[in-house]
Amino acid sequence: MTDATQSLLSEELTDIWLRGLLSVAWADGELDPTEQDLIHSLTQQRFDDANPAENFASVPPKVLADAFGANTHAAENFLRMAVMVALADRSYSTSEDVLLNQYCQALGLKTEALDALRQTLSQVCAEAEAAETVTDFDLAKPTGLDPLNPVKEWLDQLEIHEPKVAHFLCRMIPPQCPFERDVNLFGRKVAHIPALCKLNPLYEQFVGLRFRALSYLADDCKEDISEYC
Repeated sequence: MTDATQSLLSEELTDIWLRGLLSVAWADGELDPTEQDLIHSLTQQRFDDANPAENFASVPPKVLADAFGANTHAAENFLRMAVMVALADRSYSTSEDVLLNQYCQALGLKTEALDALRQTLSQVCAEAEAAETVTDFDLAKPTGLDPLNPVKEWLDQLEIHEPKVAHFLCRMIPPQCPFERDVNLFGRKVAHIPALCKLNPLYEQFVGLRFRALSYLADDCKEDISEYC
């Protein structure tokens, strides 16, 4: 629930927040039709099919930092959401990693969760290369302590207190399990995930985030969420 310390973001900061998330989505230079539709729905910006990237101006780290100012709590929530955006399509690129770290440094935030994420994904890449062939396997298979636990715990603290951001999340995260897909890390195919969402190591974080966004819109904003169900 929203309280006095968790008031709605200003319209200007909300716009910067959304543009920052879209900057992460576009960091790899590719916008699929779903991402283009999402950007249009939030910014009313159309894209040139020949070169959609040229028509979207990403948010520089300094501009983002100036917009958040001393609001560290909101800045960390933004960074959590930006990580979810980067991982939503199961493709984590070097350019996304670079931009996330630039945002993190500009916002003056600690990088432990991002460092843990990068280390884990790099290890997956190394294991895939050592195996020489890519086969179906579970990225979340137990190997003692889960190296993604710091990331999961950090992402689970994400709070939603702004309707536009909640709508963004409901559109970005599908309501049903997607079909089987390849997993790409830093530009390399490292795994093939069958159509079983729980094989996604961050599956519960995505499901929980979408549920919190829906609950916020329905309970706090009294909005009709039937279009997302």
